Amino acid sequence: MIIRVLLALALSAPPVMGPGGVEKSACPVAMPDNTTCGFLVVPERRDTPGKTIKVGYAVHASTAKDRKPDPVVYMSGGPASASMQLTGFLSQMFPDRDVVAVEQRGSKYSQPTLGCPETAEAMLDRLREPSADVGAAALKCRERLTQQDVDLRGYNTKEIAADVVELRKTLGYPTWNLFGVSYSTRVMMDVAAADPAGVRSVVLDSYLPEKVGWYDDADRNLTDTVAKLGLREPFEAMVKRLNARPARVPTTDPLLGTGFTARLTGDDVSTIMAEALHEADVLAVAPAMIDALSKGHDELLRPLADAVGDGLVSHEFGLYNAVQCQDEVPFNTFATKSRLFTVNSDKAVCDAWKLPKSAPVNATTKAPVLVVGGQYDPTTPTRTSEPAAKSLPNARFVEFAGTGHAVFLANACARRHILAFVDTPSGGAAAPCSPEKSTVFPRLNPGDVLATGAPYQISLSPWLATPFALFALVSLIQLVAGALKGRALTAFAGLAGTAFTGLLGSAVWGMLKENETALAVGLPASAWPYTWVAVGSAVLTLGALALRRGWPQAVAAVTAAGFLAWWFAWIL
Repeated sequence: MIIRVLLALALSAPPVMGPGGVEKSACPVAMPDNTTCGFLVVPERRDTPGKTIKVGYAVHASTAKDRKPDPVVYMSGGPASASMQLTGFLSQMFPDRDVVAVEQRGSKYSQPTLGCPETAEAMLDRLREPSADVGAAALKCRERLTQQDVDLRGYNTKEIAADVVELRKTLGYPTWNLFGVSYSTRVMMDVAAADPAGVRSVVLDSYLPEKVGWYDDADRNLTDTVAKLGLREPFEAMVKRLNARPARVPTTDPLLGTGFTARLTGDDVSTIMAEALHEADVLAVAPAMIDALSKGHDELLRPLADAVGDGLVSHEFGLYNAVQCQDEVPFNTFATKSRLFTVNSDKAVCDAWKLPKSAPVNATTKAPVLVVGGQYDPTTPTRTSEPAAKSLPNARFVEFAGTGHAVFLANACARRHILAFVDTPSGGAAAPCSPEKSTVFPRLNPGDVLATGAPYQISLSPWLATPFALFALVSLIQLVAGALKGRALTAFAGLAGTAFTGLLGSAVWGMLKENETALAVGLPASAWPYTWVAVGSAVLTLGALALRRGWPQAVAAVTAAGFLAWWFAWIL
């Protein structure tokens, strides 16, 4: 009887997984077919075995007839960005290889997840008055994590790299191809150095060399990008104007779900732009946006303010700061105070946490390496990534035009180069496309756009476009009714109104097809001359009302007058 009871208890208890074991689990995000997800069980600190944690991963098995034996293993940057949501994208990029997306320990799809809403909220409070104490908020976060038995000393680049090495061995791949972006390029370089027999090739997108002091370089990196774009003068004019008189911008707190009015100085906008210029679509509209901001179009700050909130929920800040405070902040001088509040906030957190400094690392590899960089990258510029690539014994470097950070996500030519490299790491094949001609979006110059914040507000609240919709509908009715009843003035009024809405719609659609982010800056420049067609429609409508009074003509006249008031007072 006792034996049967003990056996039943043993069978019902969850399995005890030792370090290096895996646990299968449901995938936390939508995945392509033939994908499995799980956790790698590893020590929280390999120098102090005992407690274990779980590192999330996903494996997509290729079904290609010519499937290659060595997969691509990918990790996102950050630190503390999630990786698994890109499994589908990567499986299309590498259709003939298995794709392994591995999380960083402590990130969103690992256990525990080192979220730090206290710090994130304090950083957002930087845009309120009075500003919050980021260091004090960080101490609250650390105290909470400590109560949850989290040892922050176990969350650093060395341990993250060791997780990747262990995952390869556990999954049973003899070799694989490493793919890192931004922060995870450091991880993958450490993996390549620690596990040379298991590495076939290495792709480093937006390479962050270990000897580069990111915080000490941050202000210069932004200034250099602005200068490359030819925007130094209007950018500095914008910063000076907003530092003297900060703008008040309505936005939403993503953590609380409530609206508030942000106070944005020029330095605050510089910080936001340093992040926004990662994206190729923002780089393309930056000339028009920065020129408009330098001239006082503060309504264009709304999408930038909203981007702050989006950024604060894209990372797990407990993990982010644990890595930065051990592996990055101690290796910077902070000789001068940065104008970027992210730099100052990270320093305040690390001063409060007082985590030990990691041992210096000089990882290298003899494996073939491809380093790709963006022409306008404001975080890992080619100024530092190219010479670092050339110092590796078997590396090549390619810069892609018109691109910022995380090149492979935006630039199709970069993806083709990466695919060709992974297929033949030894080289020799012809370049699949020209990186110098790989600009993703056409440049939007000040003369190409009529600066206004209305389109962005309409994208958030479509009902704001009601006057335009009514004007278009009434114009169409006028055109049809006037033609059928032989009322020339009414028909011409409707024709002019319909022509205006059609011309404007076509121009906006053309802008959207090229780069939908352009609408965050304003309307096509052609919106202004088209306005006179709408004015002509309104004049003809009033003429029709004067000739024939009645409620249809009155409704048309009121609609036209209301539309023009809305157009001139709010849109323009």
